[in-house]
Amino acid sequence: MTCAHVVNVALKKVAGVESVDVSLNKGLATVKLKAGNVATVPQFWQLLHDKGYTPKATAVSVRGELAEVQGRLQLKVAGTKDVLLLVADPKNAPVYSEASTKAGQTVIVQGQMVPGKDLKAATPLQVSQLK
Repeated sequence: MTCAHVVNVALKKVAGVESVDVSLNKGLATVKLKAGNVATVPQFWQLLHDKGYTPKATAVSVRGELAEVQGRLQLKVAGTKDVLLLVADPKNAPVYSEASTKAGQTVIVQGQMVPGKDLKAATPLQVSQLK
């Protein structure tokens, strides 16, 4: 049994996963989720960690409602009770400024989340695109 197979099977067991593609050469797992899923990035990170792998930066695309709370931009993830803190992507800061003008609107935020040492700790989403 290969490492890619172990990761593939483990990721496919997460509720809401539609498909998985694992490339150990690239050190990359691409997971497509079904509409209405409630899977979280930290859930995937913990699963990979439990299988002996170190999770890295994760590209995400999330739909939800933008809100500004105490001067901080957040995304209330559609269909869940999850709220993600949004921060500027250092490579594309103007998109974050644009996002702050859309508070109260439903949008799709694309960006990156980077795991800390505590995989269950809240991790901000660096905003790189807004749709």
